[in-house]
Amino acid sequence: MENKIALVTGAGRGIGRAIALELASKGCAVAVNYAHSENAAAETVKEIISSGGRAAAFKADVSNAAEVKEMFSAVADSMGPVNILVCNAGITKDGLLMRMKDDDWDSVLTTNLKSLFICAREAIRPMLKARWGRIIAISSVNALRGSAGQCNYAAAKAGMLGFVKSLAREVAAKGVTVNAIAPGFIETDMTSVLSEELRRAFVDAIPAARAGTPQDVAHAAAFLASEEASYIQGQVIAVDGGITM
Repeated sequence: MENKIALVTGAGRGIGRAIALELASKGCAVAVNYAHSENAAAETVKEIISSGGRAAAFKADVSNAAEVKEMFSAVADSMGPVNILVCNAGITKDGLLMRMKDDDWDSVLTTNLKSLFICAREAIRPMLKARWGRIIAISSVNALRGSAGQCNYAAAKAGMLGFVKSLAREVAAKGVTVNAIAPGFIETDMTSVLSEELRRAFVDAIPAARAGTPQDVAHAAAFLASEEASYIQGQVIAVDGGITM
């Protein structure tokens, strides 16, 4: 992956940060996207550069088409056209359906699913022109099995899987791969707020008997971005310790 340009959305912390660092370690120049966490994105960039890599931070709300277009243009001007797109940005607004507000539904669908559509649409033309590209969507095991209190989140993450399979059929013959990763219970800032009792209940249900780490997901993303994964199309890799098998 030497000299490839990777754009990772939501790369300031957690899974996005781990993916950005992993891709940089493989030789990619990394565009670190953030919407609000400027300091966290700067830390990701700093770590990549201090390790001898190339990186820069780019602010954009990835659910806003105008901001995404501007970001892709800025990345192309300063680093080159995006070869590898990792759509990782996402939010949760959990609640039982009977109490879920319209905004809780709309904002989760927009940030998690619409952002994939907007970013992939912006990335795909240069990839097709180069006849090489990688689009990787970070979905969730909840897209595969559902989760009480997460009708909005599970619907958005499941929508990502349908999008990935459909786009893969459009571009598979042109050197571009489109795949998804479905992380399970991963130790991140999002899961750190859970009570010890709830955390233990999650871990007890995992055949691997441990929570996953952002690095576990990053390894899968780096593989899908590599030449070794060139014959993998429209697939969903569950990085979940076996919870969905």
